[in-house]
Amino acid sequence: MKKYKLEIIVFLSGAIGMGLELIAARVLSPYVGSSNVVWTSIIGIILASMSIGYWIGGKWADKKADTDKISEILLFAALFTSIIPLLETLVVKQFAGLINNLIIAAILCAILVFSIPSFILAMISPFAVKIKSEEENEIGSLSGRISSLSTIGSIVGTFVMGFILIPNIGVSNINICITLMLVGMSIIIRKTRDKKYNYLILFLISIMLMIIIIGKYIFKINNPDILLDTDSQYSRIWVKQIETQQAKYKTLQVDTGLESYINAETGEMGAKYLGYYDLFEYYNKDAKSTLLIGGAAYTYPIHYLQKYQDKTIDVVEIDDKMTQIAKNEFGLNTDDERLNIYTQDGRSYLNYSKNKYDVILIDAFKGLNAPFELTTYEALINAKKLLNENGVVLTNIVSSLEGKNSDFIKYEYATYKSVFDDVKVFRVNEKDYTESQNIILVGIKGNPEVDIDKYEQYQKYIEMQISEFHSDKKVVTDDYAPIGN
Repeated sequence: MKKYKLEIIVFLSGAIGMGLELIAARVLSPYVGSSNVVWTSIIGIILASMSIGYWIGGKWADKKADTDKISEILLFAALFTSIIPLLETLVVKQFAGLINNLIIAAILCAILVFSIPSFILAMISPFAVKIKSEEENEIGSLSGRISSLSTIGSIVGTFVMGFILIPNIGVSNINICITLMLVGMSIIIRKTRDKKYNYLILFLISIMLMIIIIGKYIFKINNPDILLDTDSQYSRIWVKQIETQQAKYKTLQVDTGLESYINAETGEMGAKYLGYYDLFEYYNKDAKSTLLIGGAAYTYPIHYLQKYQDKTIDVVEIDDKMTQIAKNEFGLNTDDERLNIYTQDGRSYLNYSKNKYDVILIDAFKGLNAPFELTTYEALINAKKLLNENGVVLTNIVSSLEGKNSDFIKYEYATYKSVFDDVKVFRVNEKDYTESQNIILVGIKGNPEVDIDKYEQYQKYIEMQISEFHSDKKVVTDDYAPIGN
């Protein structure tokens, strides 16, 4: 093991470097989101930083390369990693609020928080090559081996971080572990250690831990409304308690988006658009079974089970941590026999499920940051196959009805028209048609008779129907999907 000490350091540095990329996405997501723009910015900045690190590391290694130098590099990497929680509040939150352009905000935040640790970690490989070249003559093989070790480390780091560590211990704890791990690597690789060095290490560890604690404290002070800050395999999730003049609400936030909220005192669902989902019984009075794609905090299923004692609902939610949060924080009763939960991707469920439903509700879109695979002709054909005769699909879409931000609803309207026998459009609020808003799109299979007896109950919703809606857009397909992230 001692013989391969340097190779192990290269491997672990590669793993940590790639881990920083995943951490960056989680740190930035509550402030700038997790769209393609953000991921592109993170990947681009980290790769650029690593490229500069390789180049400058190589130049410095030519002047003097030994394991003590690598030890110093690792200490600097630990120091700059330890300040990430502090920079989240002092830099990311501030810049994201000040800069309106998402691309500029994402790039700038990625540079200020993650470019330096990525740059420092990249310097280790050229130092390792230089040190090993004094022992070996085959430079090409040596360089290839070091690069391969670093890359394999990156692969392992990606899988371990993404599949195991982030969903189980969270980014905040991972940051502490990485900081201590870098310090440990620095100690292991160093040749000359004396009392003075040991005291320096203890001092630096104390400083780094203090920085991390201060960062956590400042985050709490700046976000007193956050009740829960946790990571799942898919997202960073915040549960907040927000007070307005009207009421006190408990909210579920994923990235920058408000996914669900309830009245903290009554437990009633807060989002106005969810009330429109009850229109299913106006259009299909005999409906007994419902499928909801996108559970989030399960506010609608909770309402549904309370209101309809004779009906069942299946919920497809890809993130099982969402289900746990809904149970622990929002009052979901997972023991109700009328509720079935499938921890599965929504499109996969539509493709392969053998179940049949009277109603399908799609609530998985966050503005234009929609999973495109649920917007396409093929997805809706599969949804229609799962419907019983006279079944209905109701989908919540965030879009404007007219103007430059109306593409989403126009593409989806054209796609729904190509699949269903009848399509209806409702706006949830009396906003200007050019403003982004919740829009309910209804696709009907067959020719059901509306339940006139329910008209008075749902009159306020029915009157919000847009009787003449037109689209000049093409049908969205799996091959052609100009929306989504």
